Amino acid sequence: MPTTLPMPIEFRLPEGWLPARPEGVDAARTAFAAVHRQPDAGFAANITVDGEAVPDAAMLADLADESVERLRGVAESVVVAHRREVGTVETPALTQRLALSVVVDGTRRDLVQSQVYLSLSDVEDSHKRAVIRLTMTASAAQHDAVLGDFQDFVRTVRPDTGTGAQ
Repeated sequence: MPTTLPMPIEFRLPEGWLPARPEGVDAARTAFAAVHRQPDAGFAANITVDGEAVPDAAMLADLADESVERLRGVAESVVVAHRREVGTVETPALTQRLALSVVVDGTRRDLVQSQVYLSLSDVEDSHKRAVIRLTMTASAAQHDAVLGDFQDFVRTVRPDTGTGAQ
């Protein structure tokens, strides 16, 4: 069963992606999941959303390191291929790309995972902060083909102000 986020957000799912039931390592933490309509060699690229309330001093790099360590607990290998702090002082963010090898249904797969950590202030109480983690996992062969969709998705994520605007 999906979890709830520490603050409501709104977003728009790109064409070619369908809402799905969360599965895998962080399924219990996942608030939303989607899969790409066209799997690559039996593996469907997926997008997941999760988050947590954090103290003001929470460092995005620490949260990204924790994610890497969780993956190392289930993957044959995990390599941080790229990490960069982005965003603004008011809305810091961090992106990282991971290369990992996992066994899925008895088949070894080389995957690439792109993660975005967004630090957001609660729209009702700016002293409350949450980090929303947006993750796309795809086969190494399909990653670059669906990366633009993921970037489009990330650009639509914002705190839900209750106005219904999308």
